Amino acid sequence: MALHVPRAPGFAQMMKEGAKHYSGLEEAVYRNISACKELAQTTISAYGPHGQNKMVINHLEKLFVTNDAATILRELEVEHPAAKILVMASQQQEQECGDGTNLVLGFAGALLENAEELLRMGLSVAEVTEGFEMACKKALDVLPSLSTGSISNMRVKEEVLPAIRTAVMSKQYGNEDFLASLIADACISILPAKVSFSVDNIRVCKILGSGILQSTVIQGMVFKRQVEGDVTKAEQAKVVVYSCPLDSMQTETKGTVLIKNADELLNFSKGEENMMEQQIKDIADTGVKVIVTGGKVGDLALHYANKYQLMIVRLLSKWDLRRLCKSIGATPLPKIVSPTSDECGFCNHVFVDEIGDTPIIVFKQDAKESPIATIVIRGSTENILDDIERAVDDGVNTFKALTKDGRTLPGAGAVEIELASQVSTFGESLPGLEQYSVKKFAESLEIVPKSLAKNAGIKETEVLSKMYAAHHEKKTFAGVDIEADCAAVLNAVEAKVIDLFITKYWALKFATSAACTVLRVDQIIMAKRAGGPKAKPNKDWDED
Repeated sequence: MALHVPRAPGFAQMMKEGAKHYSGLEEAVYRNISACKELAQTTISAYGPHGQNKMVINHLEKLFVTNDAATILRELEVEHPAAKILVMASQQQEQECGDGTNLVLGFAGALLENAEELLRMGLSVAEVTEGFEMACKKALDVLPSLSTGSISNMRVKEEVLPAIRTAVMSKQYGNEDFLASLIADACISILPAKVSFSVDNIRVCKILGSGILQSTVIQGMVFKRQVEGDVTKAEQAKVVVYSCPLDSMQTETKGTVLIKNADELLNFSKGEENMMEQQIKDIADTGVKVIVTGGKVGDLALHYANKYQLMIVRLLSKWDLRRLCKSIGATPLPKIVSPTSDECGFCNHVFVDEIGDTPIIVFKQDAKESPIATIVIRGSTENILDDIERAVDDGVNTFKALTKDGRTLPGAGAVEIELASQVSTFGESLPGLEQYSVKKFAESLEIVPKSLAKNAGIKETEVLSKMYAAHHEKKTFAGVDIEADCAAVLNAVEAKVIDLFITKYWALKFATSAACTVLRVDQIIMAKRAGGPKAKPNKDWDED
């Protein structure tokens, strides 16, 4: 008779063997808070213009050196379920505003750290989360009153520059004026009259060499390629776009041709040549000067294209093909036929150029004609180029956010301190135990000026006391002066350090929501992972 060993009592006996189960404050809540705190502390040191860079090597061994929280999180691939909730909140912020991901993480981390103190004091989770939600509601009610004004005309460069400049400053400190000017020019040049602004219409072309100050904006598209034929330039050109290869088409069914003598062989190949020439001639007769194809270009087609002085561009990416069609107003054709005038696009200048030692093809439109602009960025290494691209991306997203809501707020931590003092006062008026968590919410808001000061190498306690003193004197625009040698405050509006209302609004909302979600978890149940043990590689196996 087999000996029956009883399973452990409680929840574990209902689960498959190998399942894990944690419950209660000690096992579940504090563990989750600890993981989230670690994650927040990792990214908060990269906050602000003086934020430190992180070196991340992803699973494909690609190296990233950046202080962009969204990139760090994307490449880290966080596994912990509670920390994942914070990551999801920051991703939501990235989709909503394109900026402020680090603020969401840092603030949520600070909320959870303060919540841990309250829970250890004896408050219940419900009281803490309720207090946080009340404080968040109060903060969002106060936020519109702190606005420095609204950007009314998006086509005036001087109005949008300060907001873009602040977004770029946190990624590329020192180059923010030059980059912000480039981004503003590119965005304003393609801003449609009524339809909403699309971030996808600002392209970035990264070319190694030279320095960041050699970056330029081109109205139209730039491709890092060579042309296929001999013609390298076309002015005021009609352009036809084919999504298929430019080659003699093969039949779908197999056929057998019986050739009896040499004349038949010559005539057979001649027929194919004549057909190809006729196709290219028909295209040239419509006035087309440039052919863009999405597939390979046959030798025969290339020969006749050179004969009829047609410029041939081959694009490997279907996305590039679509964007080019949008830029020049063409319709992509699935078959080699002579196009109608409606199907052709038009481009003012198509030419081959060389930047550094990189050959490029430029489709350039005259001012105000192109719905797509390309920012050509230069830099000495791939990492620098990637970092500039992320800064440009933040700037473009800031412009898009301004088209949704033009309100601005003072930056440099001024908003957070003003909210902290007002939320703290609100907490004192509450009768219940929620007042403790409302005050802790106000304390958590200090993470922004603290991080800005700490990363700039200034004593954070001194800065905080000076900022609180200034805000009590009704100087609501007083923020951290990161350029001063010692703790000092500045007027954020005069210094043109401007944040967007929409970014701050969503950051507060997402961070509070994520923190409350993590706190409300009282049990972690992990089912047994699928699959058996991983096989150990044999010594004869390939590394790949």
